[in-house]
Amino acid sequence: MKPEVELLGISIKTFGVCFALGFLACGALVARRLRELGKPVDWAYEITFAALLGGVVGARGYYVIQNYDQVKHDLIGSIFSGSGLVWYGGAIGGAIGVIAWMRWRDMLELRAFDMCATALALGYAIGRIGCQVSGDGDYGIRSSLPWAMGYPHGTLPTPPGVRVQPTPIYETLAMCLLAWLLWKLRDRVRPGVVFALYLVGSGLERFLVEFIRRNKEVLAGLTTPQLESLALLAIGLLWLAVMVRRGGTAALRPTTA
Repeated sequence: MKPEVELLGISIKTFGVCFALGFLACGALVARRLRELGKPVDWAYEITFAALLGGVVGARGYYVIQNYDQVKHDLIGSIFSGSGLVWYGGAIGGAIGVIAWMRWRDMLELRAFDMCATALALGYAIGRIGCQVSGDGDYGIRSSLPWAMGYPHGTLPTPPGVRVQPTPIYETLAMCLLAWLLWKLRDRVRPGVVFALYLVGSGLERFLVEFIRRNKEVLAGLTTPQLESLALLAIGLLWLAVMVRRGGTAALRPTTA
């Protein structure tokens, strides 16, 4: 594990590098899709910035709320600390930022949601590489599987000799596959289907991986991320069910020009 690297005497956080690479990759994907849709490619910079600003504020704010008992004695310092980011908080904050941008640019439409869904899957996959490289505590429970590994030099190190499930690797692989699938489907299904499939796929992925992660159970043997994942999964399935109910499977196919 390598939580940070030294470059010209400057300490650089490896998670931060992957975080930045994730946004660059998302920006490139959005730029290509905007070009396909006949929209200004420069909008990719704007939407990426809106997602970045909203995502960071949401991820940090969610962390502070979730861990209020530990941070309440230094609330201001905790808010502006560089550590502690929660994915679902970032997703909520980023969504607010992007929707605000869509309204500003008069692009609040299903094709834009589909575009963002694919970018979210890709960004999440790259972000988990940062979790793996930095060993920031997102790894799983103890394991004796052949590919289990330790994180003795991580930001949150494992005890010497302890091997755990490398869940960031699982999530990177799963979300890369989902991003690829959504990209392939972008013009093969009706607008809105890609976004619904993202909700289903990302919700299912996080729900399943939580069974071998270290988060605490909060309700009915499930963790907070699992409950949130079930909500996303339900919304995605309901979305698809409504489309099929209104027009059969034909409602999922792209409209003809």
